[in-house]
Amino acid sequence: MSGEAKNYDVIVVGGGLAGSALALSLGQGGLQVALVERTQPQPLPQDESWDPRIYAITPGNVDFLRRLGVWETMDTDRIAPIHAMAVWGDNGDAKLGFDPYDIGVPELGFIVESRLMQDAMHRALQEQSTVELVCPAQCAALTLTDSAAMLDLDDGRTLKAALAVGADGSGSWMRQQAGIQVNTMPYGQLGVVANFKTEKPHGNVARQWFLEDGILAWLPLPGDRISIVWSAFETRAQALLQLDQLAFCETVAAAGHHALGTLQLITPPAAFPLRLQRNEAMIGQRLALVGDAAHLVHPLSGQGANLGFRDVQALAEVLLQHGRRDLGDALLLRRFERSRQADILAMQAVTTGLQRLFNNDSPSLSWLRNTGLGLVDKITPLKRQLMAHAIA
Repeated sequence: MSGEAKNYDVIVVGGGLAGSALALSLGQGGLQVALVERTQPQPLPQDESWDPRIYAITPGNVDFLRRLGVWETMDTDRIAPIHAMAVWGDNGDAKLGFDPYDIGVPELGFIVESRLMQDAMHRALQEQSTVELVCPAQCAALTLTDSAAMLDLDDGRTLKAALAVGADGSGSWMRQQAGIQVNTMPYGQLGVVANFKTEKPHGNVARQWFLEDGILAWLPLPGDRISIVWSAFETRAQALLQLDQLAFCETVAAAGHHALGTLQLITPPAAFPLRLQRNEAMIGQRLALVGDAAHLVHPLSGQGANLGFRDVQALAEVLLQHGRRDLGDALLLRRFERSRQADILAMQAVTTGLQRLFNNDSPSLSWLRNTGLGLVDKITPLKRQLMAHAIA
């Protein structure tokens, strides 16, 4: 590549939620950051449409976004708090309920549109003088050496830093360039998402049903609206997508026992494949991975974005407390990786275990899972421990 390399402290590749949050956090800490993204940021649409991509953000991560100065800039009329959660087994009787007041907090989390958070991040980044948005830009080559990380772009520019970070999603180009292996296990399911207007108020309750052929979540949106994620085996998911609008609404309503009355579709259904991804490492020579580039979990817990934000906080903490040390130092990066292993492994184990337990037609497992739900609901200390982990 021609031209002299431009120097930074850190290069972050991927301008999604995790990458933007990391660039903002490091930039606010005084580091010079290049944030490389393939596409130009898009402004929020001015209509009243709703993004089918929504996240349940934990109170702990809301505090993180507040510290970044991002949370307060979002339109609160488009954010819904979760005041309670109810989970039903596939026999329709076993129920597990979570109330945040049991552990002394006002909410279990907040439902936020992906594009709303992304827009707030981009506005904050534009005001951050220590962060350079390099977009639209296409990566061409990554060179990792003992002394530096060099990123060549396809327009001839070269970026140089002590550390490169891959925040470029589950198919991470950065991970591939570093030769980090990933173990992928398809669940054989699709996540069907859509938004609805409801006949009855949802009361800011998140509802989830473990069905014989999948897992259905109804998440509260502002007003009498919900967003659904139906994790269904591929044949069932494709059948759902083939339904006309009225039949789809009735099918979703019936699967949730008409808990909120009739449903009216406000965004068309879409689907994405579900898989578990375990990286052999989150770090390489002068490289760290965060977010979906580092791990994928089943969406039944709604923890994908939250894990990514916790990656960001852990990496930013290690780098900003480095003192005079080299930001790409292997010991620093190992400290980051070790700090994240337990959280990620626990979430992958729990979500995969629940998916296998409930999406299984064994009669003995049916008794076990439904009885288990009822027992957990009666063991207050265990419920409190589960909630404490869920809101971190």
